[in-house]
Amino acid sequence: MTEMIVSVLIVLGGGFAAIAGLGLLRLPDVLIRMHATTKAGTLAAGLIVLGVSVYFASSLVITKALLIIAFLFLTAPVGAHLIARAVYRRKLPLWDKTLFDDAAMKSTDKASENALSDNADQGLDK
Repeated sequence: MTEMIVSVLIVLGGGFAAIAGLGLLRLPDVLIRMHATTKAGTLAAGLIVLGVSVYFASSLVITKALLIIAFLFLTAPVGAHLIARAVYRRKLPLWDKTLFDDAAMKSTDKASENALSDNADQGLDK
């Protein structure tokens, strides 16, 4: 039974790592990519470490595994936030379909252009 639990945890961790890798390759924007890799990567590493701790089942390994998971959950959001701030301050372009810039609390120029073109298109259809 232990091998089944370990197998499920490690396969789930590998699946989330694959999802994080796909997100890194396929998503359109640095901030969106970072969001996907931070969430899925942290969960993947946590599940794999948890699987290792279940397999070895000693108090020392379980303690280390819990400390590793706590460290991941504390540092990943902080690191992602700092990277996002650096990206935003360098004014790297956002995704074309981004409608609202939350950090600046304003809509993007693209959003107003899209709204104007949508209204113009609707007027022509009538």
